[in-house]
Amino acid sequence: MAQAYYQFPNGRVACVDGDTDFPPLSEALTEPNGLLAAGGDLSTARLLKAYRAGIFPWFNADEPVLWWSPSPRMVVFPDELKISHSLKKTLRKQLFEIRFNTAFRAVISACSEVKRPEQNGTWINADIIDAYCALFDAGHAISAEAWLDNRLVGACYGVKIGRAFYGESMFHLVSDASKVAFVHLVQHLKSADVAMIDCQMNTSLLASLGGREIGRDEFCLRLTQLTNSP
Repeated sequence: MAQAYYQFPNGRVACVDGDTDFPPLSEALTEPNGLLAAGGDLSTARLLKAYRAGIFPWFNADEPVLWWSPSPRMVVFPDELKISHSLKKTLRKQLFEIRFNTAFRAVISACSEVKRPEQNGTWINADIIDAYCALFDAGHAISAEAWLDNRLVGACYGVKIGRAFYGESMFHLVSDASKVAFVHLVQHLKSADVAMIDCQMNTSLLASLGGREIGRDEFCLRLTQLTNSP
């Protein structure tokens, strides 16, 4: 059967409905940055296959599932984590109780409700929430949570495969809560021998925490090595 395509203003991308495999990453559109394919589902098997290949889903409610592999790629190497002087002061105060994996659905649901100045609405819809909760139930997702007076006030979550971690989103209701959760997450991942945290896109927050950009080829080479590690 001939390959089907979705047409976008800046070019066309492969349709990956059914059992269709993802195309080579070299076919990703330059603008918008890294759009590779459209269609398919959010099954656990499909998501794990995508992450192993350096691909992630990101789409609005009125769109098919869109799959991305941007270049350059924002990553944090655990040994390069930067903690500002003010954040160190917050950490020393131990304002928050840090928990892991105790309220995953609540974490991702809270992330879906955060208003972000660079986005119109949220991409974390009900299908995304259910799909990542299924990943969590299968042992592939992690949430790091900051609690204050027994209330969830900040957190971050993502997907772990082998020695690679893929950060997805974070939220805070109290200043620095998500940053504190992220610092504890990085320390937790470092103790589990995780060597690279994928942050997908460049943001000033991630840069302040030690994130830096690497090219897609380097990212995928590292990813292949890390996801195949026990």
